[in-house]
Amino acid sequence: MTYSFKMRRRRALQLLAGASGAALLHSCGSNTSSGGNGSASSDSSELTMSLAMGSVPWIGQVPVYIAIEKGFYIEEGLDFTLNLFSSNGEYLSAFLSGQLNAISPVSSEAVLLRSQGKDYKIVLVQDNSVGGDGILAKDSIERIEDFKGQKIAVDTAGVSYFFLLQVLKEAGLTKDDFTAVNTDSAAAAAAFQSGNVDVAVSYAPFLQQAADAVEDGRIIYDSSSMPTAIIDLYIFDTTFVEENPETVQAFVNATLRGLEFLETNREEALAIAAEELEVTPEELASDLEGVTLPDVETNLKMLADPSDDLYLEQPMEDLSKFLSAEGQIESEVSGFPELFDPQFVQAYASK
Repeated sequence: MTYSFKMRRRRALQLLAGASGAALLHSCGSNTSSGGNGSASSDSSELTMSLAMGSVPWIGQVPVYIAIEKGFYIEEGLDFTLNLFSSNGEYLSAFLSGQLNAISPVSSEAVLLRSQGKDYKIVLVQDNSVGGDGILAKDSIERIEDFKGQKIAVDTAGVSYFFLLQVLKEAGLTKDDFTAVNTDSAAAAAAFQSGNVDVAVSYAPFLQQAADAVEDGRIIYDSSSMPTAIIDLYIFDTTFVEENPETVQAFVNATLRGLEFLETNREEALAIAAEELEVTPEELASDLEGVTLPDVETNLKMLADPSDDLYLEQPMEDLSKFLSAEGQIESEVSGFPELFDPQFVQAYASK
């Protein structure tokens, strides 16, 4: 299987508005299934459960790619298919309309879904960005405050824009203090390299490549300074969770097994995932340094421990306030803890 859109970062801050959700479940012709090349042999007709999840290619899903190839989903009794869409708006609309039971969104998208009245459960945290996303600036721009009046290359329909506005807010600036040059993250990095802009927002692998290529430029700020700003999740429709808990448990079990395989058999794991993402194992290893893939213990802190700094309630509330202030949602939403469903991770931990 090949992808024509390598490692596309999540983008959909504005794509839900007006989306009909009709006839969207076509996944742009790309999918990978547990019934494919996995090492565990099983006739899919013998599997007792099935699940199709919607997403776009991204390094945070490395454990899923591994679990598919190694046959972990099949071993858990699950016929699992990862449908890869050409845009986040497609899988979000399909989820809203009931065409998908599970998706893998970024946290800002999860807030958007909540504002649209979608009832869902967060059963597992996929990753959080700790340097994989960042802002490039020429050396003549000494600090974030100097962004005022600049043209900034950024994907205004994606999480990069949200990240930029959060950084600017810390410096006392708003979206009215700069001119956005709307472009995807790869083109943003290219615009910075070519000198068309002095500031650009991008992510791995384009981020460091652009910084290294521009003699008088560097990464002025990255997501390691804001580790809860960009979090990717695995979410399921609430009714599906209630009616099919064994299916959700099988997904969580196999995915966490994929993560553990990455930790214990890193060379083989990187080779598997790199082939799926059409990069070299070395490039993937470098890019993975910019994200944290939460293990079982960290997942439980994020989903089940209100006393821990990693608990997701405050980051989700902050997102809600921010998106409301930016006009991305009509009003703030709340009640996020009721969306957290750590029972499946807890069950895996107790095995």
